[in-house]
Amino acid sequence: MSSRTQIKIKQLAVITVAWLVVGLLMSIYDHLVLLTNNSQGLSADYSFALSLSMNLTSAVIGSMLGGSLLVFYVNVKYLDKPYGYTLLFVATAFIMVILIIIVVIAMMSIPIKTGKPFTDEVSREALKTFLMDSSRAKNTMIWSIVVLLTQLLLQVNTKFGQGTLGNIISGKYHTPKEENKIFMFLDLDSSTSIAEQLGDEKYHELLKDFFADITNPILDNKGEIYQYVGDEVVVAWNYRVGIKNNQCIRCFFDIKQQIQQNKEKYLKRYGFIPNFKGGIHCGKVVAGEIGIIKREITYSGDVLNTTSRILSMCKNFGAEIITSSNLFTGLKLDDSYAMTPLGTIKLRGKEKEVTLSAITQMNILTC
Repeated sequence: MSSRTQIKIKQLAVITVAWLVVGLLMSIYDHLVLLTNNSQGLSADYSFALSLSMNLTSAVIGSMLGGSLLVFYVNVKYLDKPYGYTLLFVATAFIMVILIIIVVIAMMSIPIKTGKPFTDEVSREALKTFLMDSSRAKNTMIWSIVVLLTQLLLQVNTKFGQGTLGNIISGKYHTPKEENKIFMFLDLDSSTSIAEQLGDEKYHELLKDFFADITNPILDNKGEIYQYVGDEVVVAWNYRVGIKNNQCIRCFFDIKQQIQQNKEKYLKRYGFIPNFKGGIHCGKVVAGEIGIIKREITYSGDVLNTTSRILSMCKNFGAEIITSSNLFTGLKLDDSYAMTPLGTIKLRGKEKEVTLSAITQMNILTC
């Protein structure tokens, strides 16, 4: 199972649990309202157990149908669409989901209530009463709000980056923490001349396409998109995650393969296939929240500066990706990769020398 699928399943599980809690709270709220002095009291047909089972069933069916629709379709196909456009589609789709839920609940509850099949006149009258009950409209309004808030949170989570919103809400990094991280800086080749050639608007479209295409390879290798800085992308891993199965290195070549697979798109739109370089390094950083109005989790430490300097050495050595000794001593590269030692070098602005190596992948797709 890919990392992308695992993330989506976790999202669906969270939605299911959250919607079950909403169903529980709706049942408790309705029950308390019926017991107030302003209420006419409990009807002969009402029971808390029946109300609870109907709301929980609605939550389960809604999460399986609607939650899956949000996670596996809407937030994949409509990821780059305006939020209002996405809401319009979600609203239309959930009308169908709500109708399905009402039909399923009716089919489950009415025969139990009447003791007769749907073809019986008594069951048909009970169905009319069920559909005309004001609780259908009330529940529809509540679930509509829940769905819209769910979609909003999914969009916000995507904008922040996977897991960042949860970390901010939980306060995990309210107090700075030291972590062992791997960073990879990716940079488009000849970005200045490309920008002059394409113009600002077209160059922005190129970056948008490039950043979109590299997302799935990063997620598949369990990387975190930390920052977009101009035409650069900063990808981060927890050290153990990035080292496992050489995911931090494999990610670079998976991105390269992804761009090659989309070469016809780039040739048609821009007249060339974008090339890029990578610098990768690891070490201790301090992770913590910053900002008041705009809050985010940032990493600070010499590791990021060193990684940026390593990236700049790619041009000097004509290498596509260069890594430091800090990282490659922990890697277990197989025969599909070749490592070329570049020596011990004093990077620009650094006092300590760093041992570097270039990595190439054997039999990688070429133009």
